Amino acid sequence: MPKTVAVIGTRGYPSYYGGFETAVRKIAPFLVGKGWNVNVYCRPGATKDDDTARDPRVRTTTTPGLESKSLSTLSFGLTAVLHCLREKPDVALVMNVANGFWLPLLKLRGIPTVVNVDGIEWERAKWNGLAKLVFKLGARLTARFGTLLVSDAVEIQRRWKEDFGRESVFIPYGGEIPVPLDVVPGLEHDSYVLMVARFVPENTVSEFFRAVEDIASDYPVVIVGSSGYRGPLDEDAKELSARHPNVTWLGHLSDDKKLLSLWQHAGAYFHGHSVGGTNPALVQAMACGAPVVARRTVYNSEVLDASEHLVDPDPAAIAKALRDILSDEDLRSKARHANRERAILHYNWEHVCSRYERALVTAMEPSRKQASRLSVGNAA
Repeated sequence: MPKTVAVIGTRGYPSYYGGFETAVRKIAPFLVGKGWNVNVYCRPGATKDDDTARDPRVRTTTTPGLESKSLSTLSFGLTAVLHCLREKPDVALVMNVANGFWLPLLKLRGIPTVVNVDGIEWERAKWNGLAKLVFKLGARLTARFGTLLVSDAVEIQRRWKEDFGRESVFIPYGGEIPVPLDVVPGLEHDSYVLMVARFVPENTVSEFFRAVEDIASDYPVVIVGSSGYRGPLDEDAKELSARHPNVTWLGHLSDDKKLLSLWQHAGAYFHGHSVGGTNPALVQAMACGAPVVARRTVYNSEVLDASEHLVDPDPAAIAKALRDILSDEDLRSKARHANRERAILHYNWEHVCSRYERALVTAMEPSRKQASRLSVGNAA
């Protein structure tokens, strides 16, 4: 009889909102291809039934919740878990430690869980004190009630062992190696700066915008992203693109092919994410062969393995690093090759999806077997 898995904690399938959604777009079809029955819980209006990326073998279930910045994850997570309790799948793949509040319910029902703990959410600048407390409590509950935990970076793995005493399996995000794509109309290959990020403080967005004031006098700049709620950084991006003919702000982009082309042909990609683990956008940029300049963090250093392309979050330093790489064709060529090869070797979706399947199977096994399988997963 096929194994059944419920996926809880994303906006749905297929969705293009963030890293969790990117992972589920890859993992869900992979699992059904391996004989699993997969049910992804969705938020109303977050997916399109006619999306050509949808695999019809993946089942989806929409549940209600409160659409607000502070309560959406908790409320949609709760309704998904309540529905899941009735269906009782063999295992649940849970994204986001905020859903740790509902893990005791799944455990009482006898449903083992694999929980992707994401980054250190309670350290993100975008959350207020109450939200940070909620994430920290959710993490403690995840550490106590999650059957098997997944960390997407070695540093996240270390933090969970140190802060909560829990071992976890290291499974990063993957990158898609695209076929050669046409340059987006209006741009030229290897000539422009690209930034792709959600507009939140910890992604170094405002510092990058100030660096653009310098860069845009000589190089085209393409900005992809938004806050999702018309925040002040959205207004800054709008004003920046209106003042500088060389600056193009595309907002949130759900066209995967266009986004891959932007990475593939960029002369330099700036990655300003400062918290979280292995960031999907960074891995995908590397898989496209983009020359990367990244904010100096332990996470970005781990993924890039190239300290010479790391920079402090200072507008002048960002501008200089981007100018340096844009003015040196040999440096760009070496970075393209190194990033693509590293993505192929360490961050490919086939390996990532296989390791998620292994984690799900491990979570379903008797507890005495999990320790030995966990050590194997960490070594992979």
